[in-house]
Amino acid sequence: MDSLLARLERRLGRYAIPNLIYYVVGGMAIVWVASVLRPSSLYRLAFDLDAVRQGQVWRLVTFLFAPIGQGYWALLSMYVSVWIGRSLEQYWGAFRFNVYYFLGALGAILAGVVAGDTTNLWLDTSLFLAFATLFPNESVSIFFLFPVRAKWLGIISAAWMAYRFVVGDTVSRVAMAAACLGYLIFFAAHWSKVLRERRGGVRQKALREQFQPVSPTHGQRVCAICGAREADGADIRVCSCEKCGGQTRTLCLAHARNH
Repeated sequence: MDSLLARLERRLGRYAIPNLIYYVVGGMAIVWVASVLRPSSLYRLAFDLDAVRQGQVWRLVTFLFAPIGQGYWALLSMYVSVWIGRSLEQYWGAFRFNVYYFLGALGAILAGVVAGDTTNLWLDTSLFLAFATLFPNESVSIFFLFPVRAKWLGIISAAWMAYRFVVGDTVSRVAMAAACLGYLIFFAAHWSKVLRERRGGVRQKALREQFQPVSPTHGQRVCAICGAREADGADIRVCSCEKCGGQTRTLCLAHARNH
């Protein structure tokens, strides 16, 4: 995926939109103000496939600018979206962030066309999942009071999505899967690598435990040849020479010198 994006960026990078998240959140702010002044305006911008078929094609795009939540929560979600979007663009660059966002947006639109309804909630959630994956140890303040690492909030978000996927209807499932299209494409190789490394680490740990010599506790060792006991004052040594076949044995001093 990285090589493909690199080739695309060389050819199309000049068309990338810098600071894309500012335009997205700016649109959300305008829609939020319009909804406060005239609540019915929000409905005219929401995704409605029947209305699209009647010529209101702007609904295919304007639903992406619907603020998440109402009142204070809408303002908070816009602030968080700016912070996350800027962090992702600084890490990836404008072109890759554009690709990630537009893949999610295209997925959300296609989900609406296929299932009849859609929302931008899952697209915003996929942005946060990308942030939590790239910056797992970044501190995120909940209500500006309680700092929590991004990876824990990412795990909670992923669990919440999984729950909604199980209990939700077909429309919700399609919208969720399609809106996360960008995340699946961008991070499939990342998670595959993590799983491989984790499986390799488990195997190496098992091998180390399998071949790790286990020596008797000092004071309880016994000569494997004559039975002399350390508790009785014998000088017991630990041996793992070629004559012992590479295995660890406890021997008294006399047999350790000549066996």
